Amino acid sequence: MKIGVAGTGYVGLSISTLLSQNNEVVALDVIKEKVDMINKRISPIKDKEIEDYFKNKKLNLRATLDYKEAFNNAEYIIISTPTNYDDEKNFFDTSSVEDIIKKVISMNIDTTIIIKSTIPVGFVNSMKKKYNIDNILFSPEFLREGRALYDNLYPSRIIVGEKSERARIFANLLKEGAIKKEIEVKYMNSTEAEAVKLFANTYLALRVAYFNELDTYAELNGLNTKDIIDGVCLDPRIGNQYNNPSFGYGGYCLPKDTKQLLANYDKVPQNLIEAIVKSNDTRKDHITNMIIKKKPKVVGIYRLTMKTDSDNFRASAIQGIIDRLKDKGVEVVIYEPTLNKENFNGCRVENDFNKFDDITEVVLVNRIDENVKKIANKVYTRDLFSRD
Repeated sequence: MKIGVAGTGYVGLSISTLLSQNNEVVALDVIKEKVDMINKRISPIKDKEIEDYFKNKKLNLRATLDYKEAFNNAEYIIISTPTNYDDEKNFFDTSSVEDIIKKVISMNIDTTIIIKSTIPVGFVNSMKKKYNIDNILFSPEFLREGRALYDNLYPSRIIVGEKSERARIFANLLKEGAIKKEIEVKYMNSTEAEAVKLFANTYLALRVAYFNELDTYAELNGLNTKDIIDGVCLDPRIGNQYNNPSFGYGGYCLPKDTKQLLANYDKVPQNLIEAIVKSNDTRKDHITNMIIKKKPKVVGIYRLTMKTDSDNFRASAIQGIIDRLKDKGVEVVIYEPTLNKENFNGCRVENDFNKFDDITEVVLVNRIDENVKKIANKVYTRDLFSRD
């Protein structure tokens, strides 16, 4: 069948790749450069599996700037455009999703809209009422930056926000493109599916925050963080995963999803959800204070990206620390090879590593790699396990 996909970020490009193995997929984007790259089978994002599939698999995939070309005759239209939480206005900006919905409605076509973008709880129902439509549902994604296609090929679960034949068909399309054979599929109402997405990501943020606060305690009391984490995580109920201390949680999902979930708790008693949101700022404050204690004149930032093998630094935690250091009057120099500019956020960018080394006194490193081992004497990191 023909499937239209709006948005070619991690979610949109990975699902386009997955589904185009067995279906005609037309991906829509507003950036001509990305459209041209996809049509030349060059991945516009860093993702090992997408790059491999673009090179070695026969994919019935093309990209376009024209929404009518993408959506006409499509049995399913998947929306994977970016959404974000606006801290100033205290609301979740879903305008890009709603814009696609309006475009689909204007075409008066027989199709099913599947929202993959993160949205507030109740969004699908509100769209149904606002536009008097019923051909729309939510299906959350659970993907990692840089491993998005892998997580579609080997999904932890598939959740579709409707108990219907069209929901079953969509789930089977995802299963058909996957390599993993035994995949748990859950059908539920879209409102519950929306909640699953926000609660899952907030739990992950909670886990990051928990081990970061454990690390803060150990650091300030002169204890060995790694020994404590190793001992704690031998409990099988806790498990030895997702426990490596960092400068805070960041990226596409966790910061905005935790804030959105907190907003959904407007009239619901809670303590924990608000604490998870606040803990990220507390962690950044602590890291900043530890650097200030060293009294450096020039602090180096080794990579704006916070994860190994990622080229994305949207909402990375290190940016909050950069702002705090600048407020304290500390000069900040950034080493980020993926950044082709001389300045970022008012800071000098120096992508000659030797020059970067020469001009910095302390270097903040969220995740250690072979490069920074050469300057270990000036590195400040909380990375204990050399993994994400």
